[in-house]
Amino acid sequence: MSIHKQLKGTGVAIVTPFTATGSVDFLGLSKLIKHLIKGKVDYLVALGTTGETATLSKEEKQQVIAHVIKETKKRIPLVLGVGGNNTQEIVETLKHTDLTAFSAILSVSPYYNKPSQQGIYEHYKAIAQATDKPIILYNVPGRTGSNILADTTLKLAHQFKNIVAIKEASGNIEQCMSIIKNKPKPFLVISGDDNLTLPLLACGADGVISVLANAFPKDFSEMVRMGLKGNFTAAQKLHYKTFEITNQLFADGNPGGVKYALELLKICGATLRLPLVKPNELVQQRLKHLVTSYK
Repeated sequence: MSIHKQLKGTGVAIVTPFTATGSVDFLGLSKLIKHLIKGKVDYLVALGTTGETATLSKEEKQQVIAHVIKETKKRIPLVLGVGGNNTQEIVETLKHTDLTAFSAILSVSPYYNKPSQQGIYEHYKAIAQATDKPIILYNVPGRTGSNILADTTLKLAHQFKNIVAIKEASGNIEQCMSIIKNKPKPFLVISGDDNLTLPLLACGADGVISVLANAFPKDFSEMVRMGLKGNFTAAQKLHYKTFEITNQLFADGNPGGVKYALELLKICGATLRLPLVKPNELVQQRLKHLVTSYK
């Protein structure tokens, strides 16, 4: 299956479950993976933002990678998060990491440094030249402090064959449409905002890398499938079924909301690592009502 087919549909940015004492909960991770595969999602993304990767040690990252590979048993494509604000460190990581089990890497735009558009271009150029693996750009200005403009995305998409997609979480639908209109044909535009996924599918996007689907993979991945088929009547019903839950998942920080939902669903615990903490009491109450009444 081509990389473009593998990355169409619903990817899930999987959480990293922790025990009550704060260590990685590998039993919870196994249960989550089984839940997602049963829910018929299309691929999994390990060590993304939702996985609290910034708080994992190098050893823990390797343990999570090994466990995800072991549990999926090649039943579903895998994407690995490899990003940061030190370009050379990413290049060295790519050169010295066994990426055999992964279909692609997801690399977030450099954060905190606030590079210019030329700096962002040069950053991804260096990454593209350091690996043969397909690369998914990740634009999330709310976290990075800078936006990958459509022109920069398109320049990268046209110039580097192994830059195959962008996860767009700018919230700017006009920017997304500009990319969709002018991109090379095989290049994929992937939603990074759960509640904007259906509108973006209607504009010609190719899928989503989702947070919500950790908890509700069956309905959300079906919504995406219906949207990709052009069956927007069916897709709208599922979109609005999960709409308010998604709002609450992000109301007091990610992945606190989705981890609390997963605890309510008895899939894994809600423990986070500092500096993240559980959602406030009001959000917890709202999520408890929405999740326990979900049918």
